[in-house]
Amino acid sequence: MNPEWQAQIQQAYRDFLTGREVRARKGQAHMIADIAKSFAAIEENEEGRRKSQQHLLAIEAGTGTGKTLAYLLATLPVAQARNKRLIISTATIALQEQLLLRDLPDLKKHTSLEFNYALAKGRGRYVCTAQLIKAMGDQPTADDDSTLDLFQAELMQQSSGTDAGRIQQLAADFSAGSWNGDRDSLKEPLVNGIWDRLTTDHQRCTNRRCPHFNGACAFFNARRELEQADIIVANHDLVLADLALGGGVILPAPDQTYYVFDEAHHLPDKAINHFAASFRFNTSLSWLRLLRKSQPDLLKSLGASPTAARLLDQLAVPLSHLEQDLGVLYGQLHEMGRFTAEGGQEVFRWEQGLLPEGLLQFSEQLVLHFATMSRLLEGLVNLLKEAQDPEKTSTLDANLAAEWQPMLALLHARALAAHQLWSLCAQKDPAGKPPLARWMTRHRLHEGDEELEVSASPVTAAGDLAYRLWSRCFGATLTSATLTALGKFDRLRQRCGLDTDTLCKSYASPFDYARLGVLEVPRQACDPSQAQQHTDAIIDYMQEHLDHPAAAVLVLFSSRRQMNEVYDGLPSQLKRVTLTQDALSKNRLIEKHRQRIDDNKPAIIFGLASLAEGIDLPGKYLTHVVIVRLPFSTPDDPVEAALAEWIESTGGNAFMQISVPDASIRLVQACGRLIRTEQDEGRVTLLDQRILTKRYGAQLLNSLPPFRREFSRLG
Repeated sequence: MNPEWQAQIQQAYRDFLTGREVRARKGQAHMIADIAKSFAAIEENEEGRRKSQQHLLAIEAGTGTGKTLAYLLATLPVAQARNKRLIISTATIALQEQLLLRDLPDLKKHTSLEFNYALAKGRGRYVCTAQLIKAMGDQPTADDDSTLDLFQAELMQQSSGTDAGRIQQLAADFSAGSWNGDRDSLKEPLVNGIWDRLTTDHQRCTNRRCPHFNGACAFFNARRELEQADIIVANHDLVLADLALGGGVILPAPDQTYYVFDEAHHLPDKAINHFAASFRFNTSLSWLRLLRKSQPDLLKSLGASPTAARLLDQLAVPLSHLEQDLGVLYGQLHEMGRFTAEGGQEVFRWEQGLLPEGLLQFSEQLVLHFATMSRLLEGLVNLLKEAQDPEKTSTLDANLAAEWQPMLALLHARALAAHQLWSLCAQKDPAGKPPLARWMTRHRLHEGDEELEVSASPVTAAGDLAYRLWSRCFGATLTSATLTALGKFDRLRQRCGLDTDTLCKSYASPFDYARLGVLEVPRQACDPSQAQQHTDAIIDYMQEHLDHPAAAVLVLFSSRRQMNEVYDGLPSQLKRVTLTQDALSKNRLIEKHRQRIDDNKPAIIFGLASLAEGIDLPGKYLTHVVIVRLPFSTPDDPVEAALAEWIESTGGNAFMQISVPDASIRLVQACGRLIRTEQDEGRVTLLDQRILTKRYGAQLLNSLPPFRREFSRLG
């Protein structure tokens, strides 16, 4: 490693420890050294591009290690010395806020490192000046303005005078500079119905052709700040969106970027969701009919351009085929689907994602039709964008182009999305590789109407991540408090597409768990498959152990139904001190819980999986975590089910290979809510006897923090 880089990192670490008056942590110091050595060892060519293959590192750092400071100190000096950018990607807003409001300012304050940082967001978080001006004007009905998108028209019909007043105030604040156009900086939250009318997306934005681009565009003003930033804070979704666009569109180019993926255990699921697709029949037929209905007006407005007239004329063929084919296919799928009610939805899943031959042929036809439509709409959108460019000559009127471009751009985006779904349906799954999951959902609408939705998704993101991210980035570190499953990195490598020789390290938490906490399996623990008996046992345990004035408890459920059944069965004195996740938002729930504890009153939270990680209730705010059952994933998830079927078909054991490792990670996360600082103390209670009676129970226990253990004889 370059001695100057090493000295700079070591001095910054000493300065930080002195400035904050804290001691060095063994795991933190090792983490700094490992990341710095890994990133510094990456070889580059004369053009600054990576030429070595050892550029990835995975580090599990237990709670209290101080991993944020470690990766900042280890990466920033190396990135700056090599003229590379550093992107820190998180899974939650809470960690982004921690980085921006505490960690990065602290690093700047207590060290001599000089750097700029900024938060990256997608277009959808910023107001579009053109849309804001449009929303301020007279609002016509869909009949008065044929360019009005069908769904935007519905929003306008639902808008009120209050909405108009709010929009006028937003415009005044934006014009005066008291609001920067960022939705997240609004003092009063804005409902989606209003915001959707004020923002735009990649397809509809005219970029440099927009008259507001050079000064009044909130998104591009924020982008210009990113260009000056050494550190960019983003989230996993935005990183994946940028990669899907080719990379370097929203964020810096991957081959000139060091990435740190914090909360990296979320990255595989985020990637799976990002590369999945869905298609709703009635919704799609509505926008196809809107396009056909708009054709005469489009020809009248844009006919001055022979190219536009030709493209519009050619649209008639795919439109006709699609309306006819989709109508026929809807009927066939409706008859084919043997729907089962799962997780509150009616779902029909094709086993191992294999579609019948007739549906495969239909899919191939739809791919061709949507491909043709996408190409024609893209051509029209490009013509309209050029007509609005003052530096180019066009036969089209710029005002008419600006009027029609948003709708056609939106329809182009929907045609591309439809093409993606039917391409996934028509795609042949490669032999020996996991298949795509493919399924249908039936939605019950108002007044007896129904909607069919076809979905397709990869069951693993390994291939996409390896191809789109790991092969292109200059370097990357994945870190989290929970990267291993059952003490191994095998599951992470499998799900993230990491090579078997990727360096993986684990640093234990510095906390003395045996002194600070107890892991309890009480007499009330039973088998959750006996649903009523299990619910009664939870209520019994709460009455015996949680009905006291010092209660500061988080009870974690795997089922919303059971959570509500337990709440309904509580005696009145426990109900009065219990807050459920169904009743309040997550932030409000935590706020009210803290307030009760500050007032020296008992407080109990009933929560679901989203409260098993990412919440921080140190000290007196949480002294007891109750986990009512082992957190196995629900068997009705189509993606999980398709993967399980494939594993079983290849001779594997899906439960032991997938379900148990995943449950191990979730269980560690849930237990991690208890001890957040070296001063915390408390108890974790598990009301699921399978941890003691099943073969996999010992593996799960061994993966948990080393609390003192108190196991009652099960009755």
